[in-house]
Amino acid sequence: MKEYIGTGRRKTAVASVRLRSGSGKIDVNGKDFSVYFPLELQRKTILAPLEKIGTNGQYDMVIRVKGGGIEGQVIAARLGISRALVLQNDLVRPDLKEMGYLTRDSRRRERKKYGHAGARKRFQFSKR
Repeated sequence: MKEYIGTGRRKTAVASVRLRSGSGKIDVNGKDFSVYFPLELQRKTILAPLEKIGTNGQYDMVIRVKGGGIEGQVIAARLGISRALVLQNDLVRPDLKEMGYLTRDSRRRERKKYGHAGARKRFQFSKR
């Protein structure tokens, strides 16, 4: 059975997606999809690339996510699914690119600077 692997990242979250044809079963870190991502909005966001190309329920997926928060993992998983779909069929690339599903969100946390309380916040100023 042919398997397509896509990797997605967002902030510090990393998702590895294994895509194979099947009945639509999704396994996330050994748990059921609806257990790991309890909110409907999260599940819809992850499955958006499949909805866009009209192949929802045609693929079994094994998703491994680590790092970051739950929302970062959601966007990382969506990118991983999109990349795996492009590997499987290059003709879907324009549709996914149009929706922004193939774009890696490169925003990261800004580092703390010395002499400051945070990245931009200063220490409290005291005149006397």
